Order: sequence, then C-alpha cells, then structure tokens
Amino acid sequence: MLEAWIERDRMEAGCDEAGRGCLAGPVTAAAVVLQPEFAEELVQEGHLNDSKKMTKAKREALRIEIEALALAWAVTHVLPEEIDRINILNASFAAMRRSVRALSVQPDFMLIDGNRFRTAEGLPEYGCYVKGDARFASIAAASVLAKTHRDAYMLKLHASFPSYGWDANAGYPTKQHRSAIREHGTTPHHRSSFRQLPEQMTLFA
Repeated sequence: MLEAWIERDRMEAGCDEAGRGCLAGPVTAAAVVLQPEFAEELVQEGHLNDSKKMTKAKREALRIEIEALALAWAVTHVLPEEIDRINILNASFAAMRRSVRALSVQPDFMLIDGNRFRTAEGLPEYGCYVKGDARFASIAAASVLAKTHRDAYMLKLHASFPSYGWDANAGYPTKQHRSAIREHGTTPHHRSSFRQLPEQMTLFA
C-alpha cells in the first residue's frame, strides 16, 4: 500500500520519469507536490498506483485530478538529440531536475524513483526509493503525469509518422515498431545512440 508522505509537515516533491527504454521520442519526467490531505485521500481511495499497472483510462482520469488538485506539478521532456549527447541516464536526471525547478513552489525534499540520482546546485535534499511509484503517493502521482504527458507527445508525433505505431507503442521496442524501422528506416525522433534493431549487435561485435 502507498504511503501518503514521509514527513507530513514537509513539502515533498515526488519525481519519476517515463520513456527511458524507448527507441524514439523524449524521456519525460514529472515532479508533483501533493498537499497531505489530498495525498491521504488518494491513498485511502486506493486509486493511485504505479502508472504502469493502471489502464490508460484510469491514468487519464487521475491526470486530470492530480493536475487540478495538487499543490504544484511540472512536466519536462528531454529530446533525443540531448539523450544521444549526454546518455539516457543523465537525460533522465536532467528531466527530473528541470521539472523540480519548474514547480510553482520550492519543495523541501525530493522523493526520487529509482536507486540513484545526480542533483545540482539549488535543489533541495533528496532520497532515492526503489519502486517508489508503488510506495509513495507523490512519486505515483509523478509517474501518472510523466506517462500520460509522454503518451500525448508521442500521439502528436504519430500523426506525422504513422508507420511506426507510436499511438500504440509510444516509441517502445515492440515487434511492430522494429519492423517499421527495418522497412522505413529511422526518423529524426529516433535515438541514434540506441540499438534500434537486434541485428545491430552483430554489426558492432
């Protein structure tokens, strides 16, 4: 079961990212500050969870609720060009840092999903929590926003590049996506530093 907060009287920002393992599109991070009462309500209702375990309809409904009732929230995309330049791990950290900086309030503490983080000057103290999106309400809320905003971003790209099925796979390495890469090649939205096709292993061996 989720915990509503770590310290009730501390302004805590939950941070999570989506799209780290994708072949195309940005890595997207969200930061969310929940009022303790709203966090407790979300936990008691039992609706909030790791976004990957929710239906799309549930995520979208929660996105509306979180954006309307959270004390503050922000979402940041780091695009493939920057991912290729600084690598996906650093891009994920950068997206989370930028989202925290974009919040309309200054949090006292950051709850980071995962086992490591690279902070920067001017950011508050932080803790890393493995599977934090299934442990803390603020991280779970951030996972919902990161996932839904990234899906919406990929849906817009799909309109210009329909062959890759980004409306369904959101840029992840599905069989359909890789088949489209074989047939049509890559796009400017693909990550050139990623192995796009399994057979590329033999090319670099």
